[in-house]
Amino acid sequence: MEFTRESIFVGAVRSFCTSLATMLGIALGIGLIVMGLAFLVGSQYLPTKADPLILPDADGNRTQLASSSPAILCLDIRGVIGIGNLTSHKVESILLDSREGFLQDRVKAVLLYINTPGGASDDCDAIYRALSYYKAKYNVPIYAYVDGMCASAGMYIACVADKIFASPSSVIGSVGVRLGPVFNFSEAMTKVGVGALTLIEGKDKDELNPFRPWRPGEDANLKVIMAALYDRFVTIVTTARPKISKEELINDYGAHVYIAKQAAELGYIDDGDMDYRRTLIALTEAAKIPQQEKYQVVQLVPQHPLLDTFAQSLAPHKFLQSLGLSSPLNNPDLNGKVLYLYQP
Repeated sequence: MEFTRESIFVGAVRSFCTSLATMLGIALGIGLIVMGLAFLVGSQYLPTKADPLILPDADGNRTQLASSSPAILCLDIRGVIGIGNLTSHKVESILLDSREGFLQDRVKAVLLYINTPGGASDDCDAIYRALSYYKAKYNVPIYAYVDGMCASAGMYIACVADKIFASPSSVIGSVGVRLGPVFNFSEAMTKVGVGALTLIEGKDKDELNPFRPWRPGEDANLKVIMAALYDRFVTIVTTARPKISKEELINDYGAHVYIAKQAAELGYIDDGDMDYRRTLIALTEAAKIPQQEKYQVVQLVPQHPLLDTFAQSLAPHKFLQSLGLSSPLNNPDLNGKVLYLYQP
């Protein structure tokens, strides 16, 4: 009987601890959900400021200088445009932050550090327009330095620069527009006896529906949109790079990419044998920063809420990326978008 009484007591304690742990777990889960909602909702009304990162100047100095010293804003255009820090919203926020706080009245020039295959057409165009406005409003020179790739949307954005320089191994070009690939599974579904019903209101609301045979010409309106975006792309490039004519770009160069030396010969860039240091020297001269005066190169890094970063790390495309199986087209942020993207 003594053993039985002890077992009942131990069981009661164990049950109590289990119940307490369950309650604490539920409370913690609710707390995390509330915190997540606070981050999501709060960020709409209280945008976080970007953190300054001091980059090397032309002499390799990274020491923080006095608030009165001139600064060059380095805008990092590395990665796929339309994803992560390269959305138009993030870039526009960085440009706003560069006129406040740490950099207020100090930015004398902008350096675009580019290594991108391109990306979403809407983000690309918005970034280009934001930089054009910034350049005109504050009367600052913008130079682009390509270190790797400046393709498609990267070339589009680079056209805002007064000069485009590149390292010798860089690849430049790919002026073109793409949408898709879009697959059609209707024949395969018929073979296995599977049907699909899509309810719509509005003519062609389900255009290019992959679960039914496509009708002739149902892609016509999309082609009109793509033609308009392509024409704008070509106009921006040929206006900014007058050595290239529209006829050459459309009929000869097309959406091809070129090694930096050839890109310079064709007129895509100004110099295909440059480096970061010499680009900065040229930019300080354009900004009229005296040679003997010290200056600072600053990159503004957007902040990411902890829960947002954690959630992004669990996204399926991130898992595929870790296995080497992902491409930009797998990213849900680009789904259904018209792209200025180079992807052989």
